[in-house]
Amino acid sequence: MTEKPALSSPHIHTGSSVSAIMLRVCLALLPGLLCYIWFFGWGVLLQCIIAVLFALLIEAIMLKFRGRAIRIFITDGSVIVTALLFALSITPLTSWWISLLGIAFAVIFAKHLFGGLGHNLFNPAMAGYVFVFLCFPAAMTVWPAAPGTTAAQPDITTYIQCIFAACPAAMDGVTGATPLAHMQSQLTAMNMISEIRESPIYSGIGGKGWEWINLAFLLGGTGLVFLRIIHWQIPVAMLAGLFLTAGLFNIHDGELYASPLFYLFSGGTMLAAFFIATDPVTASGTPRGRIIYAGLIGVLVYLIRTFGAFPDGIAFAVLIANAFVPAIDHFTRPRVLGENQV
Repeated sequence: MTEKPALSSPHIHTGSSVSAIMLRVCLALLPGLLCYIWFFGWGVLLQCIIAVLFALLIEAIMLKFRGRAIRIFITDGSVIVTALLFALSITPLTSWWISLLGIAFAVIFAKHLFGGLGHNLFNPAMAGYVFVFLCFPAAMTVWPAAPGTTAAQPDITTYIQCIFAACPAAMDGVTGATPLAHMQSQLTAMNMISEIRESPIYSGIGGKGWEWINLAFLLGGTGLVFLRIIHWQIPVAMLAGLFLTAGLFNIHDGELYASPLFYLFSGGTMLAAFFIATDPVTASGTPRGRIIYAGLIGVLVYLIRTFGAFPDGIAFAVLIANAFVPAIDHFTRPRVLGENQV
């Protein structure tokens, strides 16, 4: 009787692959993307298509340069998710060459120069966003006017002209500040919250339109939690950190500091909590570490939005927290039974 070869430690495979997980993440992004298009027009979809095409091209070039199998790695979907998160973070009016530079930085410098998928320290999409934001701050802060205001919304022809050529001279009539940027500038000008909230760009909770976009990303992200694609600790801890910090300042003075709900349902809060901060490579890998890591992001987002020079602050908060992940994992690593505690 032939003896069966000895096997290594028993491992249980869940049946999930990288490509299957990334497909589910893309599907979970769909409600937020559709809501985003509804309120801000087809420029959002154009930015997603441009970013994905650039990302696939640059990924293929880097894989060829590194001598890796192009078909295997380019079809795992990871670079597509990176491209979508980048495209959903920039303004829909961004020029195509700025998107190209941002995606190139994300894929080349933030991903492949660290060793490729699974080795990068910083979130590639946020690294690419911060790169173009710091290089071209004026272009990255021009947003379409808030939905529901008197300003006209850009049509698809205007978006195509802005992205592939130059925005027309009459663009001042269809652009405006985001609710977060408006709130920050008005508070800097010593206006009170009650006065600022009279602007038509605000709704009962957050920025007009933005509350629905955030609710849509919350819906998709909750699905990922139930499917166990992402760990619940990260979105819960990040939102709790942001809510509690904003709540303390709001209790101190409600006319100088906006309500916690405003910060939860404005900007890219839910996108960050469920899709950006949860990146399994750059997030903490321990249960306690995830809470510390995500809570840190929530606190930093509020501090940057309130006291910093950047209206949203999510990308900077995520990258700062990414830098702390090795230390967080080291000090929160579960102790193995019988291991001496140092």
